[in-house]
Amino acid sequence: MSHAIADPVVHRPHWREADDDQLRLECGVCGVWGADRDEGSSVVALGLHALQHRGQEACGIASVHDQRFHTERHMGLVGEAFGGANLAERLPGSAAVGHTRYSTAGGSFLRNIQPMFADLDQGGIAIAHNGNLTNFHFLHRQLVGEGAIFQSTSDSEVILHLIARSRKAKIVDRFIDAVSRIEGGYALVCLTRTKMIGARDPLGIRPLVLGKVGDGWVLASETCALDAIGAEFVRDVENGEVIVIDHEGLRSLKPFPARPARPCLFEYVYFSRPDSIVNGKSVYGVRKRMGAGLAREHRVEADVVVPVPDSGVPAALGYAQESGIPYEMGIIRSHYLGRTFIQPSQGARQKGVRMKHSPNRAVLEGKRVVLIDDSIVRGTTSVKLVRAVRAAGAAEVHLRSASPPILWPDFYGIDMPERDQLIAARMSLEEMTKYLEVDSLGFLSVDGLYAAMEAGPRDPKNPQFTDHYFTGDYPTRLLDREIEEGGREESGRQLSLLVSA
Repeated sequence: MSHAIADPVVHRPHWREADDDQLRLECGVCGVWGADRDEGSSVVALGLHALQHRGQEACGIASVHDQRFHTERHMGLVGEAFGGANLAERLPGSAAVGHTRYSTAGGSFLRNIQPMFADLDQGGIAIAHNGNLTNFHFLHRQLVGEGAIFQSTSDSEVILHLIARSRKAKIVDRFIDAVSRIEGGYALVCLTRTKMIGARDPLGIRPLVLGKVGDGWVLASETCALDAIGAEFVRDVENGEVIVIDHEGLRSLKPFPARPARPCLFEYVYFSRPDSIVNGKSVYGVRKRMGAGLAREHRVEADVVVPVPDSGVPAALGYAQESGIPYEMGIIRSHYLGRTFIQPSQGARQKGVRMKHSPNRAVLEGKRVVLIDDSIVRGTTSVKLVRAVRAAGAAEVHLRSASPPILWPDFYGIDMPERDQLIAARMSLEEMTKYLEVDSLGFLSVDGLYAAMEAGPRDPKNPQFTDHYFTGDYPTRLLDREIEEGGREESGRQLSLLVSA
């Protein structure tokens, strides 16, 4: 979802903290149509709680009852905002949509929280969006030039403006008309007075699933939300598909030219919950196979395999089972650090890894340790963990990444640093090994990751997945990026002419 922008010029977000090495996905969506006892908002709140890992900074729910919309949007966690027993009274109706949000730097404003709502000539519409539009800047400037007045700094609002300005007669056609103009990765769940509409981008980069609960329908980012609601999984929403649900039932529309699906590999590497089934594949199973492949590609003589919890656990299990090296919980993660915990100084913040991840000396002391992480981004957290493991008495530390080296930034909904901040893009393997202070370092290969997905070797002419962060092969054009870089080139040319003059 939300791509922070400056006023009036739009720009891509920067990395949040100099010592923050965690990738973040921007949002989870959930919607229900036909909930029992007019408790649509309560059902959506349960789904959002299961999707909390996709965004922890803000959340919102919009419901419709007797042709009237009711909305609440809050900073903070779902349980804090929507945990009350009177939720169905505050947000009545059998239909509701919700959103849990992680914002990029500069974007933590109440006005940016979703679902976003607008009154159109055909009635209100609420929209929840996961992903990122790669032509947002272009459309934003175009709409502002035509007189549009934006109330937020989110790319999601562009979609509302496009719907409002469409000349089509019916709301579904206006929605399709709007979506036909956006580019990038997106999963959308929208609510009108008479319909719930879901859509997935033409390549299926961002996930969206369809479920059944009683006589009602559910749309959500992951199957773990369906499990929390008690809904039956029906199927994945297909790439490029538009789902329309109303009192007459469910319709599936395919308004765009058919294209091969290319789902995002990072949903499996890191973002999705391990108990989710994404595009027909168990996330847990994929991560275990990643670890097994890593053991085959980068075996080492060692005494224990230790995961970086929690996301490194399945891969570490796979590595241990394939290598025959015992698996141990050599690092204990605290789950009770408040999200608003304030570290009083730079020095304290630099020691913060000890608060989140504590080395287990009884497991580590005197041992040759294989440390398994899901990925290595900037390397700052990895250095702290390695030092902590060594301080606990480890004789050797061999670091293994269950994903390939991250070489390129993302523009489809992952808050990933620019290339000059990615450790693998600016250092050789030998340099990284020295910088990370490890005895050896190994990354799963791209083909190894494809094998973990139970796919054949990567075909450069027809990749099965979105994998640009490893390969530089972006699945769509990056219009905003092209315009930005073109502007820089032109500014540089003008400067050169000025200097030469």
